[in-house]
Amino acid sequence: MSASSDPPSQGLHLHRERVRADWIDYNGHLNVAYYTLIFDHAVDGFLETAGLTPDHRATTGGSIFAAEAHIIYARELVEGARARVETQLLAFDAKRVHLFQRMYDEATGALAATQEVLDLYVDLNVRRVAEMPAEIAGRLDRLKRQHDAAAGWPEEAGRAVRGVPAKGPSTPG
Repeated sequence: MSASSDPPSQGLHLHRERVRADWIDYNGHLNVAYYTLIFDHAVDGFLETAGLTPDHRATTGGSIFAAEAHIIYARELVEGARARVETQLLAFDAKRVHLFQRMYDEATGALAATQEVLDLYVDLNVRRVAEMPAEIAGRLDRLKRQHDAAAGWPEEAGRAVRGVPAKGPSTPG
């Protein structure tokens, strides 16, 4: 995998990853599962910046679980394209982390997809949601202030799926 994560310096956490040939579907573009994978790799990089590392997990038994995610697909990515993901911390509390991500085609700058995700801090010893350590909350607070200065609340955040209006249960004809 050709991936790299850049810790935030003045703005949002950045992650870059090249689209592999085996991620291309029968339509000739990145399969939806791999948009999720790239976003997940970017979340991992962000969480490490926040101190939620493999070492943290090993010493405290605390980790992050995804609870909910919403992806909007805007443009195709094709084999060899280099995806750039910006991860923005929107909010957090003692047990939850709310992130927003934008994936771009790095060559063209075109927005390819967005993802909004809610993660939960989990005590792996009991497999239950728990309060994260104060040290992690402090790092998240610093990142939140940094992200607030770099970007405002995303227009796409908080959207619901807008599909075909439901007309009630359908019955076989």
